[in-house]
Amino acid sequence: MGVDFGLPNFDSGLHELGLLAQTAGLKPVARITCKRKAPDAALFVGSGKADEIKWLAEQHGAQEILFDQSLSPAQQRNLERHTGLPVNDRTLLILEIFAQRARSHEGKLQVELARLQYVSTRLVRRWSHLERQSGGIGMRGGPGETQIELDRRMIGEAIKRTRERLEKVKRQRATQRRQRQRRDSFMISLVGYTNAGKSTLFNTLVKARTYAADQLFATLDTTTRQLYLGEASRSVSLSDTVGFIRDLPHGLIDAFQATLQEAADADLLLHVVDASNPGYPEQMDEVRRVLQEIGASAVPQVVVFNKIDALEMERRPLQLSDRFEVDGVSIPRVFVSARSGEGLPELRAELAAIVRQAMPGQIAPDYTGQPDDANP
Repeated sequence: MGVDFGLPNFDSGLHELGLLAQTAGLKPVARITCKRKAPDAALFVGSGKADEIKWLAEQHGAQEILFDQSLSPAQQRNLERHTGLPVNDRTLLILEIFAQRARSHEGKLQVELARLQYVSTRLVRRWSHLERQSGGIGMRGGPGETQIELDRRMIGEAIKRTRERLEKVKRQRATQRRQRQRRDSFMISLVGYTNAGKSTLFNTLVKARTYAADQLFATLDTTTRQLYLGEASRSVSLSDTVGFIRDLPHGLIDAFQATLQEAADADLLLHVVDASNPGYPEQMDEVRRVLQEIGASAVPQVVVFNKIDALEMERRPLQLSDRFEVDGVSIPRVFVSARSGEGLPELRAELAAIVRQAMPGQIAPDYTGQPDDANP
């Protein structure tokens, strides 16, 4: 379900929501949109449209209703009572995907923190059993304390513990970054909209085996490898970071600050763009917005237009390397196909030129010969 409030980037076909649902293991059976000037305070879409949603769900045998926008706890509760089905929003869907995909200790902590923060806003009258009194002599919490107060306190304590553990991981990451800086390493981070092909490009450049698939949020955990640039006669650190997405929940941005810090601390960002996606300008805007939010907007960039092998011949670039204007600033742009390898020599040459200019005459101190992952 999507509601057009007249704002930019409205997904009229709910294409991205459908991809998110499939990534989470769900099967979309019907889609519906409507236009409104403002959300309805009680049902978000109004009673008439809520009746239509209920009827459509019954016709298709749907077991859950998904909204492309964030719902307030009251709107979610009222819609569930109105339709008789579980109702979830885009925020919870993204949280579910992150929970399924996180592999590292840090990633799991970040997802847990975001999930706890989300659940904490859903406590008030969310379930009928929370309205019953469970206080009394011998009960934890003292006489008269409600179940909702107990749950809120338990979640608050869990959030505090998770934050403390995450802070410890952040300090460990900061130590690792300082060690790389002391080794005089040039740090490059891959950033971009989810499913732009960052992990495939990362694997191709450094001969790694990071999980990559044609789906949203195929990988969540930051991976760093050494990339040898023969033209610059040195190695650089290349990091693959989590992909961005429209309306990424603020709780996730906050929770993933440690992971996204790789981008903020980088010497150079490779902004990977899916050239085959007609909506790539809006996706680029979203990436720039998140970079601004995490304090990485001032880091130099190279824009990498990926997936040119998926373009029709008339849309293919005449040259694989040129300049691209972003917010009035001209920056390097390279067209590549991470799958076929087209444009990768031009990308490596562009990176080497930037590294030579930033670190003239310096050779990587740990370089003792051409590494195994170097291109011939």
